[in-house]
Amino acid sequence: MSDLSPEGPEPAGGDVRPGPAVNHPESVDPPVFAALDLGTNNCRLLIAEPARHGTFRIVDAFSRIVRLGEGLASHGRIAEAAIERTLDALQVCAGRMRRRKVTHIRAIATEACRRATNGADFLARARSETGIVLEVISPAEEAQLAVAGCTPLLDPDRRRALVFDIGGGSTELAWLAVKGPDRAEMLDWMSMPLGVVTLAERFGGIEVDDGVYGRMVAEVRAALAPFAARYPAGLAAGDHGFQLLGTSGTVTTLAAVRMNLPRYDRTRVDGSWMTAAEIGRVIDDIRAMSFDRRAANPCIGRDRADLVLAGCAILEAIMEAWPERRLRIADRGLREGVLMGLMAGNRI
Repeated sequence: MSDLSPEGPEPAGGDVRPGPAVNHPESVDPPVFAALDLGTNNCRLLIAEPARHGTFRIVDAFSRIVRLGEGLASHGRIAEAAIERTLDALQVCAGRMRRRKVTHIRAIATEACRRATNGADFLARARSETGIVLEVISPAEEAQLAVAGCTPLLDPDRRRALVFDIGGGSTELAWLAVKGPDRAEMLDWMSMPLGVVTLAERFGGIEVDDGVYGRMVAEVRAALAPFAARYPAGLAAGDHGFQLLGTSGTVTTLAAVRMNLPRYDRTRVDGSWMTAAEIGRVIDDIRAMSFDRRAANPCIGRDRADLVLAGCAILEAIMEAWPERRLRIADRGLREGVLMGLMAGNRI
C-alpha cells in the first residue's frame, strides 16, 4: 500500500451518483475504487487504483471532523448543525470521486447512524443532496473491516492479537488468531457503546481533573471486563505469543505527540510502535495540559482538544486489561478494509 496523498478540503461541485460496486467490462480504463467511512466523529474517503499482488495505490484522500454524533447520547437524534457539517463534507467527497472518475464505491456509516432515531431521514437526505448512498453496517462488520485493513501490520510470529478501534460513538475490539503474513482469523469481537464523543459528552472534555478522568477509565474498565476475562493476555502470551494493535485518532494522535511532530504526518505514524511506558508518559503530559494548550498542539488541534482525554481513558483501560510491552499504531482500518473487499469482489 502506498502512502496517502495530502488530505484536505476541496470545493464541492454538482451532483454525483455513485452506487454499489459495478463492473464495467466494456471500459478499457483501469477501475478506480472509493471507500467512504462516515463515523460518529469523522468523514473519511480513500480513492485507489489496483496495484500488483492484490494491493492498491492511493490516488486521493480526504478526512474531516464532522461530529455527526454530537449530542446524540443526550437527545437520541442527529442535530441539524451536525447534519449540515456532514453534508458539506460529503459534497467534497462527491466532487473528488467525480473528478477521479470512480467506477466502484462503497460508502459505510457506523454508530451514529445506527443509533439515531432520525438516521434513516439523514441517509435519505445525504443521497438526495450528494448522490452518495450510505450503507449502515453492523458492529460485527465494522470490526471485521477494521481487522482486514490492519492485518498487514500484524506480526506473523505472534499467534494471537487484539486489534481495537476507538471510535467516536463506540469502540470495537477483535480477538484474532494470526495465521501467517497478511493472514488472520477473527475468533471473537465486542463492541461497546463508548467512544471519544459519547464519553466526552458524558463526563466533559474541557476541564478534566483526576476524579473525572478516573471515572472515565472505570466505566470503560467495567465494560471491557467480560471480554477480558474470556481472552486474558497472559494465557495467550504463554501459549501463542500476543500482540496489540490500535487504529483510531486516539492512538495516532498520541504517537504524533510522542514524536513531537510539527504537524501530523501519516507516513511517520502508520506502522510505528509505542511502548507502554511511552504511552503512559504521553497520557500524563496531555492530562497536564490545559484545554488551550491541547488545542494549540499541532497534533491535537482544536477539533480534538475536548475529545483526546476521553480517548486516553479508553486506551488506558484497554492496556490495563491486556498488558503488553508495546502497541503497534495503525493509521488505517475501515477504509482500507472496504477497498480490499471491493477489489476482491471484482477479482482485481
